[in-house]
Amino acid sequence: MKLFQQLLVAGAAASMIAPFAAQATDVNLEDMNSYSNSSKSAGFTNNYLNVQPGDWAHQSIKDLAKSRGCDINVSDKALTRFEAASIVNSCLGDVAEVTNVERSLIDEFSSELALLRGRIDGIEARMNEFEAGTFSDTTTLDGKAVFLLSAVDGNSELSSSVSEAATLGYVYQMNLNTSFTGDDNLYVRIKTGDGTDNLKTKPATYHNEAGYTDSVVDVDKIWYTFPIGDKVTATIGPKIENYYMLAATPSVYKPKVLKAFRFGGHGIAFGASTSVGVGLKYVGDNGFATSATINSKGGNNTTGFLTDGDMNKLNLQGAYTGDNYHVSATYTTQQNGFTSGYPYFSTKAAKQSGVDTDGWALRAWWRPDEEGTAVPSVSVGYDTVSYTTSDGFRDGEGYSIGLNWNDMFQADDTIGLAFGQPIKGSNHTDGSTTDIDPFIWEAYYSFKPNDSIEITPGIFGGTDAYADANDDVFGAVLTTTFRF
Repeated sequence: MKLFQQLLVAGAAASMIAPFAAQATDVNLEDMNSYSNSSKSAGFTNNYLNVQPGDWAHQSIKDLAKSRGCDINVSDKALTRFEAASIVNSCLGDVAEVTNVERSLIDEFSSELALLRGRIDGIEARMNEFEAGTFSDTTTLDGKAVFLLSAVDGNSELSSSVSEAATLGYVYQMNLNTSFTGDDNLYVRIKTGDGTDNLKTKPATYHNEAGYTDSVVDVDKIWYTFPIGDKVTATIGPKIENYYMLAATPSVYKPKVLKAFRFGGHGIAFGASTSVGVGLKYVGDNGFATSATINSKGGNNTTGFLTDGDMNKLNLQGAYTGDNYHVSATYTTQQNGFTSGYPYFSTKAAKQSGVDTDGWALRAWWRPDEEGTAVPSVSVGYDTVSYTTSDGFRDGEGYSIGLNWNDMFQADDTIGLAFGQPIKGSNHTDGSTTDIDPFIWEAYYSFKPNDSIEITPGIFGGTDAYADANDDVFGAVLTTTFRF
């Protein structure tokens, strides 16, 4: 029987080969006839007459399909010899013992079975070649493509180089995760995009998905995470931001428009520029967690890692997370911070270039026990910052409040509403005005037509949002995300 099994291949494997292997429904007659015709030119000139309903083989094949439970519908119409051979192959390919009638069927269609075997060998060889060129079994791939249709009124007041016309941009991202031990992970994110300039005027219009222009394909993030014991995890990478190394998530609000509302407000602590980073985090069984992270912008080039000229940032987080609530405090200290545009989510007047800073980020969130009710999840954040400079703004502060309603109208939909104050300057030392009172907000509805597509219409706005009073902005954006 081993020789017979080798000839026919395992039934399971044969059932995967189309069009020759019979499936769990009717045999593909058109494909089988085409294959039969092509085989004649290959030298198989013995009997290609159809197997008629009155023939012994036809009735035997029907009986075979029923007795072996092959789940193949054999009609009362004539079968080609290759259709018949395919059914025999599918029903007996994994059988150790055969009856005399079944042996007669094998002998009757031996030539067709041999040809099927040759074709199967070729397909198996091509499958092996394909598998050899795929990712290893340790690596998974997922990604997304994002379309951004948007228009922003007031952009010209924030930046003379940014249009107020409607634009259609995109972001494309692939994520590779590789584990070598089962407990570690090498993460690589490849990203590109274009056409999102009108959604990048900080802080009022910086979209959650914006950030890539000119269609440059880039390794956007790369780091390696591995455990140290049962409760400690270490992370190191040449391209990472500090919030990827946190021990606890400081917010459950999901911003779908403005990036400023991530993590309960980007503030001063979260959102260090992508750079060389290392971190340790401890997550206990009792809800307590702590983490320490260091980022050094410039550490991956000639200036070196943690040198005096780098923008070096240290974050220390302590957190407690219960079943449906969370509180945390994060201390941050930064050397040579706010170089040309930092922090992103602050008013222009609150920025101090090239100075050392200290700050705190206080976070809390609560969510209801049940989704789909009128009660939303609530995330709040408050940030303070102190500048070690003798002129300009010595201190700054900001806050954020985010509300999410999940599963309100259908499964996996989300309503979001957030508002807050970007980091504003206070405690002046140069006598300049302090009457700028920035305010930003967003509102959206996100729903999924299926598991792979998410559509999010949203609106957003801000007052005194950037440099001066009357820097007001209002925008609308339709975000479509395709996940794979």
